[in-house]
Amino acid sequence: MSFAFSTIQELRKQLLAKEVHPKELVESLLDRISSVDSRIKAYNYLHPERALEAAEKADVSLPLGGVPIAVKDLISVRGEPCTCSSRLLEGYIAPYDATVIERLRGAGAILLGRTNMDEFAMGSSTENSAWGVTRNPWDLSRVPGGSSGGSAAAVAAHEAIAALGSDTGGSIRQPAAFCGCVGLKPTYGRVSRYGLTAFASSLDQIGPLTKTVADAALLLEIIAGEDSRDNTCEPEPAPSFSAKLGEEIRGMTLGVPKEYFVSGIDPEVEAAMQKAIAHLEGLGATLREISLPHTSYSIATYYLVATAEASANLARFDGMRYGRRAPGCDDLLETYGRTRDEGFGREVKRRILLGTYSLSSGYYDAYYLRAQKVRMRIREDFLTAFRDCQAIVTPTSPMPAFRLGERTEDPLQMYLADIFTIAVNLAGLCAISVPCGFTQSGLPIGLQIIGPMWKEETVLQVGYAYEQSTNWHTRRPSLGQG
Repeated sequence: MSFAFSTIQELRKQLLAKEVHPKELVESLLDRISSVDSRIKAYNYLHPERALEAAEKADVSLPLGGVPIAVKDLISVRGEPCTCSSRLLEGYIAPYDATVIERLRGAGAILLGRTNMDEFAMGSSTENSAWGVTRNPWDLSRVPGGSSGGSAAAVAAHEAIAALGSDTGGSIRQPAAFCGCVGLKPTYGRVSRYGLTAFASSLDQIGPLTKTVADAALLLEIIAGEDSRDNTCEPEPAPSFSAKLGEEIRGMTLGVPKEYFVSGIDPEVEAAMQKAIAHLEGLGATLREISLPHTSYSIATYYLVATAEASANLARFDGMRYGRRAPGCDDLLETYGRTRDEGFGREVKRRILLGTYSLSSGYYDAYYLRAQKVRMRIREDFLTAFRDCQAIVTPTSPMPAFRLGERTEDPLQMYLADIFTIAVNLAGLCAISVPCGFTQSGLPIGLQIIGPMWKEETVLQVGYAYEQSTNWHTRRPSLGQG
């Protein structure tokens, strides 16, 4: 069997026992990518020579020594393209490593390539990419989710052992649910954002996409922790996130928010969730109905806060310092205008315009300031709920993966795909998505477990208990089993 189908934990045992060499792992993954990626399009760029060279020098005694990892194409890796899947950054080469990349290298990981994404992380389907759409490994006519769709598809199709993504409103968890893998969104400030191309600075977080909960815990242990280059990063050292894996959840109280089980949820998703909740109860957890009353305002709040921050963050992409510059312009304003018009895609332009409008004179108080006030109410809802429970369980998405092109002409319907994930980012919480079933047509369904700030150990403990007592995570898409 190909090593590409292994988990980090499995490979670590084999590497330490010298049953496999890191070069064999890289070659196995490159063979897998060559076999299936023409159908999936998970990667924007591969660096086989660099990966093979790193494999020859890999120190397998390190926590990730010799393990190949894929990286979303908005995280800076020195000497490699960082395009954010945008024409505007075509040709740009990152001059430095992001903090998470430094930590992966320090742990011995081998960087395999750059995964596709929605342009500047703005999207829920990975259809908004200048380099083409990524397809869902379980059904090539459907989306992998977004914006970290390339990372999720690479893990699900066994084109990567694990991957890094970023989550601004669900961009790790939703594609994890659509692709049947594990996606962890850490607490805001848990992982340094230094070297992450910013979309919405008060919402963005880097996190892992993996095949198992244990692998997610290990990756988070490596990338988390204080960093003086990011002043929003928690100044304390990160704890051991693997410490509670394997502990029973008997006696734990899990909240079930009534606002997340309303009309409009796909019936198969709702049925899978009810079974998952019953299963958690069977493991000894106490389930309690809770209320998050401001949930209905999450989408509107998010699309004011996030777009306002995007408008400010993307102002730097003007053709002057890096990336694309429109040729033949007569003056500075024409250069700015044409460069951004030619370089940005439609969804990015839509969000910049919305954000600029909400920040403009006469509208700031009515829109952006009011959205920030509602954001605080959403956060208070969670604080109140966590007085009565240790974690909250919900669907990750109200529907399974939808068809390519199905929602591209209706932005509101696309935005609603993230309705169950957005509030977590607005409140700065941690959450994980784990596989909890499949539809009749074979599409994965995700269970979301939400925890209080700085309680990743809790969501990992619950996720691990559920995962290890079910077999959903062991299934593979029928792309060729190797």
